[in-house]
Amino acid sequence: MLPHGPDSGYTFLSTFRYTAGMSSKASSLSSRVRERISQALPDVESLVVGAVGLAQSGSRTEARFWEARLAQALGRLLDGGHAGAVLAALDRINQMDGTAYGALLEALEHAAEEVRIPASALRGQAAGSEPAEPLYGLMVSAPIVAWTRFSIPARALPAPVAAELSRIWQEEVLAPGVKFQMQSWLYSLDQLPHDFSDMRKLTRRMATATANGSTLRSDFRSMPEAPEMLADARFLLGSVVASGDQPIFRWQLPGDDLRSRQDCLEAWNARVRPLIEPLLPGCGFESLLPDAYHANLRESDRLVRVWGVKAAVNYLVHSLDIEPTRIRASVASCGNTQVDEYRIGFSLGDSDDVVQGVVWPLLGPESDADDPPPVQQIRRTLQEVGVNDIRVWNSLMEPEFCEDCASPFYPNRSGELVHVQMPEEAETASTQFH
Repeated sequence: MLPHGPDSGYTFLSTFRYTAGMSSKASSLSSRVRERISQALPDVESLVVGAVGLAQSGSRTEARFWEARLAQALGRLLDGGHAGAVLAALDRINQMDGTAYGALLEALEHAAEEVRIPASALRGQAAGSEPAEPLYGLMVSAPIVAWTRFSIPARALPAPVAAELSRIWQEEVLAPGVKFQMQSWLYSLDQLPHDFSDMRKLTRRMATATANGSTLRSDFRSMPEAPEMLADARFLLGSVVASGDQPIFRWQLPGDDLRSRQDCLEAWNARVRPLIEPLLPGCGFESLLPDAYHANLRESDRLVRVWGVKAAVNYLVHSLDIEPTRIRASVASCGNTQVDEYRIGFSLGDSDDVVQGVVWPLLGPESDADDPPPVQQIRRTLQEVGVNDIRVWNSLMEPEFCEDCASPFYPNRSGELVHVQMPEEAETASTQFH
């Protein structure tokens, strides 16, 4: 059961925890790490030059040159544990060129989720020889966005369920002939590596085991607890191994074997839903198409944002036994120099108290120039669950947090950012989530 009381505001904490705030991380590095970065300044400069070159390239031929240069440099830095130099490069380029920043971040994601498997790592490969075709390992995921008034489990998969999910993944999503292995755990994001270097290490371990037909041993007993959330993502995690020119997914196949992404998604959902439902008791959920790891982080984030708003409203409706028309929403844009997120505060009647709150972060290149703009998306989502009294504050507010519990502050009806204060009469137990 989710907690009630003054600290019970819902905070969006999915992929945003993993990829957002790169520049702020770079600015808060320890002195020891800063010294290592200063020693790696040529690497920082090389990454900046490569990202700008890629962003400004005038042909696909030139782009391939810069991509290869970035891939080599990033692979070396991540393998060597020099993630601080990469963060420093991201911080510098974010102040120079937004397009180049996006190019570097995309290259960094690729370096973390894709590795080349050397011949020395393959069992039965003669010393000094290379496979006829280079083998690559790709980290893939199958996100499940869930919402509830209770708890969203992160848990081990029963062996028969894991085997069946793996088989469906191969039959409905992956191209014939690729090697595949799925981990037997339903992950929360907090249980996955938050560092690109650690993610690359996990990618390499999984890919090597998959290429050799062995099972990767993981100590699931040491998993951290997943935070209590009204809406959050869970992930099935797998590794695909194929040669460089080999199709990986069924939507890449030629001729009559080709399936669209939508066809694959529908087939995947039809077969996995009966297997997932018993794993998520008391939860509603939506499955996304299995795909590359970081692409699916972004897709799950977009969906979690929507269901986070809806789940917060439903939480208030059932905990306070009220109609959604009694709920009034205040929306404020927050950031230091630009809009980084929107905060939504929920109030009742004419009260200035905020009884619940949700953070709606902007992801990647999103901005108010989008069509539709984020505020319109928020408004539409609120109206879908019956909240029509919506006040938007246009001035940029500095994001504030509670010094005691670190919870975000949310806008009230007067345009002030305040702490969540759940009414004392809130229902403390519930039997069903709608």
